[in-house]
Amino acid sequence: MISFENDYLEGAHEKVLKRLIDTNMVQAAGYGFDDFSAQAADKIRETIKCPEATVRFLVGGTQTNQVVINSMLKSYEGVISADTGHVAVHEGGAIEFSGHKVLAIPSEEGKISAKGVEAYLETFYSDFKKEHMVFPGMVYISHPTEYGTLYTKEELDSLAKVCRQHEIPLFMDGARLGYGLMSENTDVTIEDVAKYCDIFYIGGTKIGALCGEAIVFTKNNEPKNFTTIIKHHGALLAKGRLTGIQFLELFTDDLYFKISKHAIDMAKKVKNGFLEKGYQVYFDSPTNQLFFVLSNDKIKELEKKVKFAVWEKYDDNHRVVRFATSWATTEENVEQLLKLI
Repeated sequence: MISFENDYLEGAHEKVLKRLIDTNMVQAAGYGFDDFSAQAADKIRETIKCPEATVRFLVGGTQTNQVVINSMLKSYEGVISADTGHVAVHEGGAIEFSGHKVLAIPSEEGKISAKGVEAYLETFYSDFKKEHMVFPGMVYISHPTEYGTLYTKEELDSLAKVCRQHEIPLFMDGARLGYGLMSENTDVTIEDVAKYCDIFYIGGTKIGALCGEAIVFTKNNEPKNFTTIIKHHGALLAKGRLTGIQFLELFTDDLYFKISKHAIDMAKKVKNGFLEKGYQVYFDSPTNQLFFVLSNDKIKELEKKVKFAVWEKYDDNHRVVRFATSWATTEENVEQLLKLI
């Protein structure tokens, strides 16, 4: 049995594990105030060319989204998201649990537009009963999206302008950021992300780390007493070195980008193999998440030897399925998959 079910099947890249072992007996301060975390933050600031950025390390994606959104919003505010966005669909109501509504708006191939956000904001502020409603307090996007699609530099610029006009922050979920940045079909760099977004995070859990996400506040806008806010969410890791060391290694010698590129190379082979055999793509994703339309019979046949994610219904006889590659996907598993289809 081989698996393309998700992009966090394996543990961590061997260089990350080696760095953890090599530093294991070094004494370090707790709660993210250790030298390893400070060095990792410096490397990230250097990489994104944003010396004024504040960098914090948390353990997982849902935890990161909840902490950031809850810390940036006032009690009466909600967060605008694509109706397919991770915070709207796949986080078990974590944002609502923290007291904030997800304000879902229509998306196209997983993306929201500046025009759509502007229309929502204008409609809200022109409503004479808006004081009885949840105020839109920030905009959430993910890059890549839930469907593996990517925003362009122009789209990010337009979204940022709308957010600045209405004085609300633009927050990017970067759980798979490396895979988006290394796609052949993008004009967005990590420097662009830092330029246009008020907050974003660099995903490690899905890209070479055992666990960990690096939150980046780019506009001297980290909330006051952010450490205490993290603590309120039960998200303050005593051995903060665990995440700091991993990001220190990932951002040494461009490891983060090199292993992200590997996932894209493997995805390209999978995608070309499916297309050559006559399969239909559902979304033409340029990243590591690939969506195809398979017959129900083919799904049952494949499930005997391959793990993959079955998504939505396409019609009575077909479903949309997802195959995900990662930093750890092997050529052998790709070849085996292509033989099976």
